[in-house]
Amino acid sequence: MNTLLDLLKVPEQDRNFGWEEKFFKKFSEEQVQLLSKDPQQGPDGWPYLICETFGKNSDEAYEVETTQKLFHWLSQKGIGLVVNPRREPYPDYVFSYGMIWSFRETGYFSRPDLASKTGEAVFENSKIKTGTPTEEFLPTYVKKVLKDFFRDQSVLNPKVLMASQDGTNYDLCFSLESLGNPPAKEHAGVAEAIAWFLPPHYSIVLISEKDLPTFISL
Repeated sequence: MNTLLDLLKVPEQDRNFGWEEKFFKKFSEEQVQLLSKDPQQGPDGWPYLICETFGKNSDEAYEVETTQKLFHWLSQKGIGLVVNPRREPYPDYVFSYGMIWSFRETGYFSRPDLASKTGEAVFENSKIKTGTPTEEFLPTYVKKVLKDFFRDQSVLNPKVLMASQDGTNYDLCFSLESLGNPPAKEHAGVAEAIAWFLPPHYSIVLISEKDLPTFISL
């Protein structure tokens, strides 16, 4: 199984972690056809560029681009990527925006070896270490994309804080107050929405600023 085409012939039920690793490597070295120059809204509500890999259905009428150049462009725009959308019953792969900029910065689309979670947390103030997100953890261009998203939700000054209970594993905490104090029943949905913009292994928490160090503007 040495080519991308070979990998894409693997049945859905056999596409495990090993398959995904091989797919990521091969796909990141390929050229693709762009089915549309403009992003399309996916079923999940997020914007995606649509592409197809080369195969029996290749069409010279479509614009061709390297995936490396494509990922760089998408990372600046806050857009995801759908691969082979005409495949039934599902596309071959869907990259969230967070996966795309993670690859640009680290060479990894995801890090399943690192824990991730979204939701809420309660910290004991005396036992936590806090700080601000570094440029490596949250690049300036990603902050801009996030701020644009929040602005569209009428959140004008989202605030964040990095917090850890063990000094090693950090949560990216979003201030509930800065998000307008959404009701508890909406917290999971808010966290899941934010997660689309971040690498899959990032831990995202919504929490009150009360009794915690000062949060900073995103």
